[in-house]
Amino acid sequence: MTDAIAPGPGVLPAQSIRAMIARGMIRADGPIEPVQIQPASLDLRLSARAYRVRASFLARGRSVARRLDEFAMHEIDLAPGAVLEKGCVYVVPLRESLALPADVHAVANAKSSTGRLDLLTRLIADRGQEFDRVEAGYEGPLYAEISPRSFSVLVRPGMRLNQIRFRRGRASLADDELRALHARVGLVDVEPVIDQGLGFSVDLSMPGGGPAGWRARPHAGLVDLDRIGHYDPLDFWEPVLPARSGSVILDPGAFYILVSRESVHVPPDCAAEMAPYLAMAGEFRVHYAGFFDPGFGHAAAGGAGSRGVLEVRCYEAPFALEHGQVVGRLVYERMAERPEVLYGAGLGSNYQGQGLKLAKQFRDPAGG
Repeated sequence: MTDAIAPGPGVLPAQSIRAMIARGMIRADGPIEPVQIQPASLDLRLSARAYRVRASFLARGRSVARRLDEFAMHEIDLAPGAVLEKGCVYVVPLRESLALPADVHAVANAKSSTGRLDLLTRLIADRGQEFDRVEAGYEGPLYAEISPRSFSVLVRPGMRLNQIRFRRGRASLADDELRALHARVGLVDVEPVIDQGLGFSVDLSMPGGGPAGWRARPHAGLVDLDRIGHYDPLDFWEPVLPARSGSVILDPGAFYILVSRESVHVPPDCAAEMAPYLAMAGEFRVHYAGFFDPGFGHAAAGGAGSRGVLEVRCYEAPFALEHGQVVGRLVYERMAERPEVLYGAGLGSNYQGQGLKLAKQFRDPAGG
């Protein structure tokens, strides 16, 4: 293990994150736990208090604390466990804070299980002009904006709903670089569609004999985020079954869990992220919460055949989604250095080798 921060451009790996912690560039209220450090990102933890706010906001040149004075309605103690209600917006200070070098910036994303629960979680930093972005050289606290969209949730201090990735310089691969990488190691198991990233299409063929996807029930109960493999999916989700034509009509306002037609491979020297798809593709938005870590879908790390799980929300008008339709784009990034541990390799990763899979709080529908 090295204590040096990787010198080259790209996404910083786990060993560099540990070095940043040792040097005080990443700070925390209490020790940072080893389980927080992923191959190419750091999980962020909720503190013991939350603020119910009347609207989502950005800091825009001011401190988040000052903006809370404008928008907070009341403070909530998370220590005994607290319910964050569907349709409300909350801001929670995080235990971690940053003192970034002048050449390192950061980007955040909701963790996979967070997104699969339709639990909108975005990072806010002081003076920030965008969600989920932290400028190079930033020094200050971090906050999570949390807005449950489909289910009310029970949260406690220390829960990890979002994660942060650190970058130096340009990290994303151009299309020509992606084509060369696919030719060398294979990124998908079909002919790739490469245009400002790697195209993703949807599988509505009812893979494995089960449903083509899941739709969140509009009036479901409470999800305790600490209860793993606990809930019956049918209490919270409706199976999605295609019409005879093979299409699924998405209802406005509804939230769906679907799966990619392609098996995905993120080689050890790369990381990836699903970019929201352009509105011109249809009246829906597709996103993949959580980063694709180095080693996702990598055969040597136990991930051969891993699919991308797609979180889909329909807007404005019903939309007919067809099997094989391109719905998303995967942006690959170079690592500044290969991480010492890959996704799925002894990390207890929940979604390595996955197909259509709900958040970890739900039982496997096939297993009862």
